[in-house]
Amino acid sequence: MNEPENPLGRPDVTRRSFLQTSGVVAGAALLGGLSIERSAHAAGSDELKLALIGCGGRGSGAASQALSTEGKTKLVAMGDAFEDSLLNSLSGLRKQHPDKVDVPPDRQFVGFDAYKKAIAEADVVILATPPGFRPLHFEEAVRQGKHIFFEKPVAVDAPGIRKVLAAAAEAKKKNLKIGVGLQRHHQIGYLETIKRLQDGAIGDIVSSRVYWNGNGVWEPRVTRDKVKNEMEYQVRNWYYYNWLSGDHINEQHIHNIDVVNWIKNAYPVKAQGIGGREVRKHQRYGEIFDHHFVEFHYADGSIMYSQCRHQKGCWNSVSEHVQGTKGSCDVSGHMIRSSSPWRHKKGDGGDPNPYQVEHDDLFDAIRNNKEYNEAVRGAMSTMTAIMGRMATYSGVEIDWDKALNSKIDLSPSKYEWDGVPVSAPGPDGSYPIPVPGDPEWRKKII
Repeated sequence: MNEPENPLGRPDVTRRSFLQTSGVVAGAALLGGLSIERSAHAAGSDELKLALIGCGGRGSGAASQALSTEGKTKLVAMGDAFEDSLLNSLSGLRKQHPDKVDVPPDRQFVGFDAYKKAIAEADVVILATPPGFRPLHFEEAVRQGKHIFFEKPVAVDAPGIRKVLAAAAEAKKKNLKIGVGLQRHHQIGYLETIKRLQDGAIGDIVSSRVYWNGNGVWEPRVTRDKVKNEMEYQVRNWYYYNWLSGDHINEQHIHNIDVVNWIKNAYPVKAQGIGGREVRKHQRYGEIFDHHFVEFHYADGSIMYSQCRHQKGCWNSVSEHVQGTKGSCDVSGHMIRSSSPWRHKKGDGGDPNPYQVEHDDLFDAIRNNKEYNEAVRGAMSTMTAIMGRMATYSGVEIDWDKALNSKIDLSPSKYEWDGVPVSAPGPDGSYPIPVPGDPEWRKKII
């Protein structure tokens, strides 16, 4: 899978000019000047050695799928901030793939610097830590010359996006294969539906609606009395902190937002919206909102109406819909309503699992030296979600260039257990919550 030549989908902005104006070229040049500690696996070689960075549920699932691809693979290294997470993951993977897991204690790396050591052991790395770490880890994997699968979203703020874009440019120079966990791009129902839409099945797209409305995710996993410091408390409960997840509009809703970007082969030029905390008011829920509504505007005048909500007892939907000049489409339902209606029909055995297919496609590209780099697409859809969060947190309209060039960096000053996260609790344990419309808050957001 290759990126379109014009990543913004606008005729007046080329890839080269986009990279130059966003400061990415300089970053890519810096990466190119760094030494490669170990060269990437050569196409045509036999066994591929894998390293898993981030050993939670999604990381363990991705590792299992990588080990299930065609050809010889072996998991040889693992890295995680916490030893218990690593050992739990290792135990499960050994049961699933007893002949494909060889991770002795000296290749089990724990701590904030574990990723560098694990990456050095492998040909292919799987990056599945909380999203706030991904730009740093992706940059290092490219520096070391590895093929990479990294989960979505790829960052939580604009500086992280710029870092990913710089590394993506360098990965292309090094002929590294890069997959991103936006699995709908590998799901046959979406592929067939979106091809028809792009071929004009419902005319020009004039509007779209996307949803990730549900009950929410896992409850905070640990209490303060069970950890040593604030840094561990936030990393253990990572979903509820912006420097780690980017809020649920970024961590989950990116899937639906990405679908419309894909259909239009473009990215919004501006956004405005509303959001807040209605039901998640307890301090254990950190600092993220429980609902967002955003209008994303594209250069052609079309609008994507975006909803994501974590509230129980409400109307739920995880879906995408588009309206055209000649009909409409339930994209997630793979159904077109027009003068020539169509619906995707699954095969007798059902459609292939897209989570497996995305790894099949990546590893096929590695083994057969096919051009394959999904990093720019992943970064640009992540940036779309980040722009939406900026709009809901600030309460003002945000344009793409201002969002992309924002200097607001959510990362801590140092990645150590005695480090101080950007957002610290008050005396009562509660975190400051963004106030839309407040000029002082706006300075912290944009």
